Amino acid sequence: MRVILFDLDGTLIDSTEAILDSFRFTFEKFDNKYPGDNEVKKLIGLPLDIMFKKLGIESNIEEYVNTYKNRYRIISKEKTKLLPHSIEAIKEAKKFARLGVVTTKTALYSKELLKHFGLMDYFEVLIGREDVENPKPHPEPILKAIHLMNANKEATWMIGDTCLDMVSAKEAEIKYIGVKFEYENDENFKKCAEIIKENVLDAVLYIKQLEFFPKISAK
Repeated sequence: MRVILFDLDGTLIDSTEAILDSFRFTFEKFDNKYPGDNEVKKLIGLPLDIMFKKLGIESNIEEYVNTYKNRYRIISKEKTKLLPHSIEAIKEAKKFARLGVVTTKTALYSKELLKHFGLMDYFEVLIGREDVENPKPHPEPILKAIHLMNANKEATWMIGDTCLDMVSAKEAEIKYIGVKFEYENDENFKKCAEIIKENVLDAVLYIKQLEFFPKISAK
């Protein structure tokens, strides 16, 4: 059976408002000038510690990250929405594939969000930031999902909205498909994703229509 691994932010959900709110809150708490929404948006998809470093924080990064996480957990359900066609995409994918989630978000909060939307039961695994040493674009998160699902690489796809997802999939030696969202520049995205669809449902339907011939072990 085929396996589809989904990114979360920008692929299935839009938590931009919650992310920006949490960054603003954190910078204000530490009396630090907030770099602006546009600067934060450019970095969404990266782990939080790297985001804060790129936003100019040089010390006490762990305190910034923890403050962000505490704020995000409080507001995330209220300020996160499912992207259009996400539910249809997940239900359609479940008809012909086993499903997992691979994200750089905290796994605990990601599971809470998916449970809030009534979707967590569709997924066999969810790999988050705390589950790996090396986050995307390193292949480790995808390889861990494949290992836990006892999946066949040749039957596995990654669907995501940034080059981080595409590079991670390529390095893990699985197939991948991009979906459009504001976090990734179109021109840059075309350099790392050969196949790009308008939304996650289109991506799922593209995978579905491809002929699939699973290898049969010799007896």
